[in-house]
Amino acid sequence: MIFMRYIKGVFMKWNQVGFNMRKVTKGNVTIKLWDLGGQRRFRSMWERYCRGVSAILYLVDAADRDSIPISRSELHELLVKPSLSGIPLLVLGNKIDKSEALSKQALVDQLGLESIADREVCCYMISCKESINIDAVIDWLIKHSKTVK
Repeated sequence: MIFMRYIKGVFMKWNQVGFNMRKVTKGNVTIKLWDLGGQRRFRSMWERYCRGVSAILYLVDAADRDSIPISRSELHELLVKPSLSGIPLLVLGNKIDKSEALSKQALVDQLGLESIADREVCCYMISCKESINIDAVIDWLIKHSKTVK
């Protein structure tokens, strides 16, 4: 998984599997991003890392159409956890630079995002490889960040 290639004028590659943490600062806001990995062995730990966060960012490979049903199931299973109730959700459909990538509406439909009613839900189509819509993602995260004094 590659995420956040261009941040604050610096290209950054985040291409590791498993648990990784990065801090991103833009202006006076610092965002802590956890890459929890999508592999089956990590999924049981997702809830623990999502408790008390400002937003849940759920990244899917929009070009891997076969993985979308599993992504949908895992996402909805995560969101029913009482400890995560009401936390805003940002879904990112990555790899839109590939011709086989789903459209935004197709991704929204196939992930069942319109059925999620207990929180704010937003979906952006991005390309980490081409740095498409990354600034919009960071702006959304900043808008939804909690101010810690």
